[in-house]
Amino acid sequence: MPMKSLFSLRLASLKSGLFWRTFFLLGALTTTSMTAWVGMISVVQHEPMVQQISAQVISVVTITHAALTHSAPELRRELLFELVSNEGIRVFPLEDDDKVEPPADNALMPDIEKLVKAKLGADTRFSSKVNGVAGFWVSFNIDDDQYWLMLERERIRGLTGIQWLGWASVVSVVSLLGAAFISSLINLPLRRLTQATRDFAQGKRPAPLPEKGPLEIMEANRSFNQMVDDLQQVESDRAVILAGISHDLRTPLARMQLEVEMAHLSDEARDGIQSDISQMDDIIGQFLDYAKPTEASSFTNVHLSELLSDTAHEAARLPDVRIATDIAPGVHAMGNPTDIKRVINNLIENARRYGKTPGQDYTEIDIKCSVKSARVTIEVQDHGVGVPAEQIEQLLKPFTRLDAARGQANGAGLGLAIVERVIQRHNAELQVRNRDGGGLLIQIVMKAL
Repeated sequence: MPMKSLFSLRLASLKSGLFWRTFFLLGALTTTSMTAWVGMISVVQHEPMVQQISAQVISVVTITHAALTHSAPELRRELLFELVSNEGIRVFPLEDDDKVEPPADNALMPDIEKLVKAKLGADTRFSSKVNGVAGFWVSFNIDDDQYWLMLERERIRGLTGIQWLGWASVVSVVSLLGAAFISSLINLPLRRLTQATRDFAQGKRPAPLPEKGPLEIMEANRSFNQMVDDLQQVESDRAVILAGISHDLRTPLARMQLEVEMAHLSDEARDGIQSDISQMDDIIGQFLDYAKPTEASSFTNVHLSELLSDTAHEAARLPDVRIATDIAPGVHAMGNPTDIKRVINNLIENARRYGKTPGQDYTEIDIKCSVKSARVTIEVQDHGVGVPAEQIEQLLKPFTRLDAARGQANGAGLGLAIVERVIQRHNAELQVRNRDGGGLLIQIVMKAL
């Protein structure tokens, strides 16, 4: 499979999965909520942070200005050293050739500059780096001399969004993990119900679903468990009833056959009655085959190569059948050997009755079996006239006979319906189409062992 097609298939699987849909919706909701929350906090805290930082800067500059102005000249060096050591404040003369970079570009700085200049003077300058030294730089005057006061950035909180980004990232990760857990928790009952439904469709009896949890899940599980019990009981009752019908019908038929043999009837009349009895017996057998369930517990390792070869050999003994085989050796699959052989026999009988080779009084049947990519493909095809394309789907419907297309039918119309029923119970695929060159081709695809 091309890489592009494989990627598209996986992407479609992610989009269609209920877990991923729930996860993405919860993730989108969480991300939107976080974004709105950060935006709201930024707006609400903007003015208080501006006031706090501006007051801090004004206070530090004012105190430093007063300390330097009123201290004795011989003590200023010691005072500056103490400011650097204890307060992280540095004072430098402002020179004309200083390399000054503009202040930090953030939402707070314009309002901080406005408030600080209102208190310290309109000529107050701000910088984020002077002569290559990073910090929060503010200019002030002492008499006619200009100075730079540098505060360490750690003292001015709220100028960057690094901390906000860090906290938002942590909260987002925790929220996404929570979304994954909630999605898994929500979808667990649905996964159980889906698996139980799949097992039941394959002929297995699923374990009872837990009847606990939210009211809706509890009622759904209880309804499913009751449905499984009811259908199992219906299957059991139907098998018993049909077995009884078969016994009641077939016993009188046997007596009728014996009476016919003993009666003084003409050969033609006796043959006609015996033909009718045989046809009725075949129809009853078809009913029983159609109603008979195929339990997955009866599946074994089936040697398909031997089974198909034996079935073809038996069919080749019929006087109006010509069999051609192309069967790969050593092919195995899981299934019920009796039911698989019944399927092949039904297909051969269907071809024998309705797929006569034009201009001949016999039926040519090809049986093929091949393995590719761990898939077994079985094909049974005849060389007859085929079926109109628009009527192929009707072939698989119970009690359907396409007399005009396949000759006169003398059964109950259950042959291919039985085939489809058994194939579905084996979790296999059935395809019916016209053969190139004339005739009907029936293909069965199973998982190989």
